[in-house]
Amino acid sequence: MSSTRRVLLAAPRGYCAGVDRAVITVEKALALYGPPIYVRKEIVHNKYVVATLREKGAIFVDETEEVPEGAIVIFSAHGVAPIVHEEAAARNLRTIDATCPLVTKVHNEAKRFAREDYDILLIGHEGHEEVIGTSGEAPEHITLVDGPDDVENVEVRDPSKVVWLSQTTLSVDETNATVDRLKQKFPLLIDPPSDDICYATQNRQVAVKQIAAESDLVIVVGSRNSSNSVRLAEVALEAGAGASHLVDGAEEIEESWLEGVGTVGVTSGASVPEVLVDGVLRYLAEHGFGQVEVVTSAEERLQFSLPKELRRDLRAAEPVG
Repeated sequence: MSSTRRVLLAAPRGYCAGVDRAVITVEKALALYGPPIYVRKEIVHNKYVVATLREKGAIFVDETEEVPEGAIVIFSAHGVAPIVHEEAAARNLRTIDATCPLVTKVHNEAKRFAREDYDILLIGHEGHEEVIGTSGEAPEHITLVDGPDDVENVEVRDPSKVVWLSQTTLSVDETNATVDRLKQKFPLLIDPPSDDICYATQNRQVAVKQIAAESDLVIVVGSRNSSNSVRLAEVALEAGAGASHLVDGAEEIEESWLEGVGTVGVTSGASVPEVLVDGVLRYLAEHGFGQVEVVTSAEERLQFSLPKELRRDLRAAEPVG
């Protein structure tokens, strides 16, 4: 172990284009329409982001029926099932759909393969909001496969007409392992038209692998209900980190983790604002880890336009002339 105390800071890290779009959607809706603005489920899976938006006037609810009739409701980045749109219409709610476009792509794939009467094997984690939304697009056609060990339980109507799709925030390696097992069982299994795991999830996993092998400790900034953040902590260990911890912020770091440590790797999940990473870097600097090296594995320039309902109202609110 090197006597130099240093930090390897992964890049890319933090906000992806879908999270950025979702958070800005809530902020702009609050500014345009005024509070309260209702948001169904957490807009993104990050405690700090949700608390900050709540302070600005966002009200987070679990179910559509909690939103007063006629109010504005924003659907989270994770997407919703068609029945949620129906529930909102029945309550005359004004909806703004902040579903990440990459999740919408998976929804569209599910609808297409269901129309063509395929059995769809959805690789994902049971109970995750994104999985619930995607499954709701074609419940009679979709079977959830929760990791490689779940494959033996999978049954289909016609082994020659099966396709797999996936939750966008999974571990690339675990998903590949699940697909390999599925193909052993169903040799005619069809791949999705394009990769379902989102570019940002993949990039952050590649980045953490690059720093993990040299790190005695990897700190991943992210919330425990954030699938992609949890995966980053797991991938770091698999890639050779001495230890790996998931924290919401610097206040959760335990000083004992730093004993005997020369190199700390730092990264953050796709729903984590950079201010939380800054706090972790300050904490580490105060404990002798002032040397920071940025390790860049990819450049990200993707941006998504705001939801069409919000764009329309923002244009209408612009002063004329």
